[in-house]
Amino acid sequence: MKLRILDITLPDSLEPIASALPQLGNMPIAGGSLAELLRTEAAALPSRLFLSLSPTLWPSSELWQILAQQEQPCRLLSAQGELLGWLNEDDELPAMGCKEIMPDATSLLIRYPWDLLTLTERLIGAFSEDRLLGIVREGVSRDGFLYLGEGSVILPGVYIEGNVSIGKHCKIGPNCHLRGNTSIADHCHIGNAVEIKNSLLFEHVAVGHLSYVGDSVICQNTNFGAGSICSNLRHDGKNHCCPINGEKIDSGRQKLGAFIGANVKLGINTSIYPGRKLYSNSSTRPAEVVQKDLKV
Repeated sequence: MKLRILDITLPDSLEPIASALPQLGNMPIAGGSLAELLRTEAAALPSRLFLSLSPTLWPSSELWQILAQQEQPCRLLSAQGELLGWLNEDDELPAMGCKEIMPDATSLLIRYPWDLLTLTERLIGAFSEDRLLGIVREGVSRDGFLYLGEGSVILPGVYIEGNVSIGKHCKIGPNCHLRGNTSIADHCHIGNAVEIKNSLLFEHVAVGHLSYVGDSVICQNTNFGAGSICSNLRHDGKNHCCPINGEKIDSGRQKLGAFIGANVKLGINTSIYPGRKLYSNSSTRPAEVVQKDLKV
């Protein structure tokens, strides 16, 4: 099946990710871009029709099969009637009145920043083998599958617990802990005594020594000063609720860290409350506590 990724305007509900990465298909995840992974899924299916698809939809295996079985043009709509894509003889939108298909419950519609964590968990959690193109030094311990890109090195004392993807030209360690379903893009540096848990990091992210990043999305060119912490758990153990367009939205997650845009600079010993958003080009002073969303 041939696939075209639609060029769409991302919703405000995806901030600060939307402004940091306007083309969601370019998002680095699980050893490739989101668009590349979608094309790989589509290419495995036989169909004479052409699929145009929003990058905000990750179809389930069941939905892929339903799409592959279609012989006539159709539209793909959300439960709210939002156009998510279509099948046609070419890339033109089919006329009104054609068949309409709604994604099933296991397809993922990316509406909020934490949906990117769900996508990361699905993609990284599906790893079934190692792919090692970089260097793993002696003294590295692994429990899980690892994708390691060219030019990357993992230094002694690193413990990888669970499945992890690391891009090209990264330096990991020494003596750090990567766990959960974590995706680290190209040209990242994870320093000494750092813990990264169940998170998604874009390109050129540097997490300095003695820092913690849990259940977070960190956009490109962001730097963590030493000892910076993204906390991820409420004292009462309830789900995190985040303000989105003036409304508190339940994330459905007990563990939820920070969502940090591009070109953000954290001073040493910055502490970030759970579920907070730091928009692109913002910065913190040393020892600052981020209690509310931070905009420049």
